[in-house]
Amino acid sequence: MQSKTQKIKVMFRLRSLEMGGVQKVVLDLLENLPHDKFEFSLLVNLHQGVLRTEIPKHVHYYTIVGGREEMSSFFPIRFVQLVVRNLRLRYYKKYPKKLYKKLGIQHLDIEVASSYSELEDVLKSPLPTKKVGWFHTDIRFLEPSMAKKFIDYMHQYDVMIYGAKQTRDVINEYYQEVFPHAKVIYNVIDKELIDEKAKEFTVEKSDTPVFVSVARLQKRKNFPMLMRAHKRLIDEGLDHKVYIIGDGDQREVLTKLHEELQLDDRLQMLGTLKNPYPYVKSADFFILPSKTESYPLILGETLCLGVPIISTNVGGISEMIDDEVDGVLIQADENEIYQAMRRFLTDHELVNRLKQNAQLAYQKFDKQIIYSQVTETFEKLYNEH
Repeated sequence: MQSKTQKIKVMFRLRSLEMGGVQKVVLDLLENLPHDKFEFSLLVNLHQGVLRTEIPKHVHYYTIVGGREEMSSFFPIRFVQLVVRNLRLRYYKKYPKKLYKKLGIQHLDIEVASSYSELEDVLKSPLPTKKVGWFHTDIRFLEPSMAKKFIDYMHQYDVMIYGAKQTRDVINEYYQEVFPHAKVIYNVIDKELIDEKAKEFTVEKSDTPVFVSVARLQKRKNFPMLMRAHKRLIDEGLDHKVYIIGDGDQREVLTKLHEELQLDDRLQMLGTLKNPYPYVKSADFFILPSKTESYPLILGETLCLGVPIISTNVGGISEMIDDEVDGVLIQADENEIYQAMRRFLTDHELVNRLKQNAQLAYQKFDKQIIYSQVTETFEKLYNEH
């Protein structure tokens, strides 16, 4: 049993600290789970991303290699640095005992894989710790061989946590896999913090309606469909703008499509912003066109700001948004995106109703309940020693 003075030593693992929902969830837990009960560590593969400055001071922080921010801008040198970095990552993945010895990681009680990317690494830990896996992804959208591999990993965990009921149910339904020690714990959405950040600076109000979207520029986020729907509305004379906040490996593809569709400044890709909330608050509407999600924080955060939402009905989103009550749910289809945007631009009664209901919707997200669920999970696991 845990004594009154002994803290449970918990280490989370992450690939990097680039802007993303999983990273924000982990940092929030590190900051807000009770410090008198837990001693936290964070091990990241890459010291990379805008969230590097957000690590709570009480957390022991470890990193395997440096990030792109520390590399040379001269391509030949940068190429060599990337090769060396990759070799180091492979070496320590193969020899985790040497990694832990090098970093001085000796005594832990619980290790946490924050997403599927870390499931294998945590299982390879040289320490006799309890293992917690966190899964935020609709497994149907992964390659079948990859999905099978992750399911095999999950069976080796002491506890699996799913970010939404749908994430758990899909695994049960499509793969006939049930994990007896699995549970659903929603991600934390802190209304007070979101409100505070939304006031940090002012975004000038546009003279035309604005749709904003916040997501990584990845294929599964489905931005080409949004851009084409936007173009159709512009061609019909329904003037509006679209701001996309985020970055990723699809930037070049989207930039070319932007030029091809001749969207000019009516669609702006603003890149990664550490604080996107003033843009969300000043926008008229929020839109998430993704083909796959789990339980996206940004939708709960947008509800807190009272902004009407259009979202594809994927993953656990229907657990967050009541269709036609505090948002509009659609399929990941260009015509449905177009029709929903058209409704928002023309149906003022609908928009006003969604705004009013969104003001109350944040009550769905009680952060203290979620912190208690995570705390109880860790304590119970520790006390099973």
